[in-house]
Amino acid sequence: MVKLGIMSFAHMHAYGYAECMNRLDGVILAGIADDNTARGRKMARKFRTKFFNSYKALLDEDIDGVIITSENSRHREMVGMAASRKKHILCEKPLAISIKDAQAMIDICHANGVKLQTAFPCRFATPAIRAKSLINEGRLGKVLAINGTNHGKMPGGWFIDKKKSGGGAVMDHTVHVVDLMRWFLKQEVVEVYAEVDTRFHNIKTDDCGILTMEFGDGTFATLDPSWSRPTKSFPAWGDVTMEIVGTEGVLSLDIFNQKFSLFSEKEGKENWVNWGDNMDNGLVEDFVNMIEEEREPSITGYDGLKATEVTVAAYQSAKRKEPVRLPLE
Repeated sequence: MVKLGIMSFAHMHAYGYAECMNRLDGVILAGIADDNTARGRKMARKFRTKFFNSYKALLDEDIDGVIITSENSRHREMVGMAASRKKHILCEKPLAISIKDAQAMIDICHANGVKLQTAFPCRFATPAIRAKSLINEGRLGKVLAINGTNHGKMPGGWFIDKKKSGGGAVMDHTVHVVDLMRWFLKQEVVEVYAEVDTRFHNIKTDDCGILTMEFGDGTFATLDPSWSRPTKSFPAWGDVTMEIVGTEGVLSLDIFNQKFSLFSEKEGKENWVNWGDNMDNGLVEDFVNMIEEEREPSITGYDGLKATEVTVAAYQSAKRKEPVRLPLE
């Protein structure tokens, strides 16, 4: 039996992870710690577990690991706390808001002999798994170019507070798709050019951007990671799509298209009814299996660092108005 705790419910993905832990066999959600006491107590009641009024109190419990879903800026602090108490860690994306913090998180986990996994649930979507299989089989020939999107609603709250989030839409949405591209191609990004702006909302951080990337094997990729969906009327969070162009074929990938469209006269808008994968379930189950099997994470801290590096480079490129070479210093 694997016992897990959740550190902070600041990020909305915490809700999905908690549901998965209560659903999976062989897993116990042993507790929730949150410095927002009202939120933490409410979530502990909702998910039928114990509330801890400090992160230290949760980490002092006999648990195997934690899922960290705090504000981005607190990931380094919380990973350090959990690693020093020998708890394995699944950390929400982006792994950190700087390369320095990401590397420090990797180092402290290594020093304490604990596993650090980055939360990239899109790897567990059946369409993404099938796309990787087709690429590995050579069905597309040599991949020449990829056009990706990760559109969504503007989440508000701490996500638009740069001190807590590290950035806006580009920080929030770049890492998912870059991780998939790295996973598909088995290559690293070597150059980034980006345009970043605020066009859709009256906020003090970016809500849109366009990234152009070159990979080590010459593959060319673009990405639109914008908060461009209407916050009230759009039916769900957004999309993760890719058009992957190879010498032998073209593959269209739409990870969130396992759904029905429900047009509601009562609500006066379209809703999406999902029938397909639960990516969060795959992610949490993989984390549990990692602990049980005493193996390395399938999505490492290094994977989180490299996705963060592309995001940091995008902001640097937009500021300098020129391409930025990777790896960064």
